[in-house]
Amino acid sequence: MDDKRFKKRTIFLIAYLVFALLPIYWMVNMSFKTNEEILSSFSFFPEHFTWANYKTIFTDPSWYSGYINSLIYVGINTVISITVALPAAYAFSRYRFLGDKHVFFWLLTNRMTPPAVFLLPFFQLYTTMGLMDTHIAVAMAHLLFNVPLAVWILEGFMSGIPREIDETAYIDGYSFPRFFLTIFLPLIKAGVGVAAFFCFMFSWVELLLARTLTSVNAKPIVATMTRTVSASGMDWATLAAAGTLTIVPGAIVIWFVRHYIAKGFAMGRV
Repeated sequence: MDDKRFKKRTIFLIAYLVFALLPIYWMVNMSFKTNEEILSSFSFFPEHFTWANYKTIFTDPSWYSGYINSLIYVGINTVISITVALPAAYAFSRYRFLGDKHVFFWLLTNRMTPPAVFLLPFFQLYTTMGLMDTHIAVAMAHLLFNVPLAVWILEGFMSGIPREIDETAYIDGYSFPRFFLTIFLPLIKAGVGVAAFFCFMFSWVELLLARTLTSVNAKPIVATMTRTVSASGMDWATLAAAGTLTIVPGAIVIWFVRHYIAKGFAMGRV
């Protein structure tokens, strides 16, 4: 009986992995083909293997600058989000004040709101302040969605740390900054990793705000990928190569924080 259940689970897991990885494999497969081969034949492997599509990405400024721009504003956003969320999450986990639950719920409602709702206010604000087409503009816009998520995740991790640790540190003469940085922060490093991962992924794949608030100097790769139509039609091969390279940063981040993500699921906060 147990063997049958094990076989069913194994078959289901294999089927799921094939279903999940097939689109990724197909995109990688297309990235090593020419447009003519993609449109003329159906094959699981490239008949005429080529690196030309990747060469285009790494040599054309309009392509590789998109990756650089995305990494810049995503990095800025992730650092600011975690820096802002840490003290806020600590306050929610350690103190009780008037309206604390309502403020916490209000933060989460901001995360639930579609980005399109805030598109016009951000556009008018940044146009007035001269921040359009800058990295900081996109990074600041994404804070509205990433900070609530980071606060929610970090508050769950911090609530799992006994309050006695704080009291003992104060008795031993620790100032709050010293206690927070040397004692408390290492205890919640898993939560910081999980929060940073989700902030990175949202900012990396978000398209609407990033595309609208930029034009040339800070245009991200997700916006560049939507402009691959030319007089000769859609450049499927280059688009597939760009999509393959877009997966790489997320995969690297997942590799480094995979243990922290597992711990977050175990704590029921992710």
